[in-house]
Amino acid sequence: MSNPMEQFEIKTIMPIKIGDVDVSFTNSSLFMVIAVIACTFMFGLCLRKRTLVPNTAQSLVESLYEFVHNLLRENVGVEGLKYFPFIFTIFTFVAFGNVLGLFPYAFTFTSHLTAVGCLSIIALLFNVCIGIKKKKIGWLRTFLPKGIPYALAPLIVPIEMISFLSKPFSLTVRLVANMTVGHIMLKIIAGFIVGLGVLGAVPLLFDSAIICFEIFISLLQAFIYTVLSCIYLGDAIHEH
Repeated sequence: MSNPMEQFEIKTIMPIKIGDVDVSFTNSSLFMVIAVIACTFMFGLCLRKRTLVPNTAQSLVESLYEFVHNLLRENVGVEGLKYFPFIFTIFTFVAFGNVLGLFPYAFTFTSHLTAVGCLSIIALLFNVCIGIKKKKIGWLRTFLPKGIPYALAPLIVPIEMISFLSKPFSLTVRLVANMTVGHIMLKIIAGFIVGLGVLGAVPLLFDSAIICFEIFISLLQAFIYTVLSCIYLGDAIHEH
């Protein structure tokens, strides 16, 4: 692939149509499934022999569990711990999707607005449901905080609604932009390796360094995505 943008093309593997709606199984869908299977397999493998004194593999999973647990408690509070499975799933799914995309011939589904956008909308709807369940009709105070004069409602309510609806957009764009730019850089620099012959060792070393950096960025972006999800969940649970 000489074109650095070709790696982001959606390719149909199994065409499926329901009426006029195209729900085909694509390379993006395939790597989402692979991410889930890889995550499940890793956890199952590491925890197959659980002991009171954990071995290295068990410690890895327990450390990951504790990391997300502390993240949720710090940003949402004790009340948010009941939603740990949802937040933990988001973190692992995004992290595995980011890292899998760095393998040769892999597809990075977290570089697409549709995939990440749907995940962000699901997170937003989850927060809305939690907020309504906890505050009932009082959840509407999200758009008109207490203490604001009702005369300012025509100004404050639209601003708060725009701010609320921009949450999935901010989650999506930050992750997609970082994944896309990083992979484009890798592809462009890798294109010089073969063309320069013996001198290709220089861009090869540089590309290797970028891959290490991209692994860090992949995990960092999963962390940031999870932190923001926790913050938005905290807004839904607690008062304005």
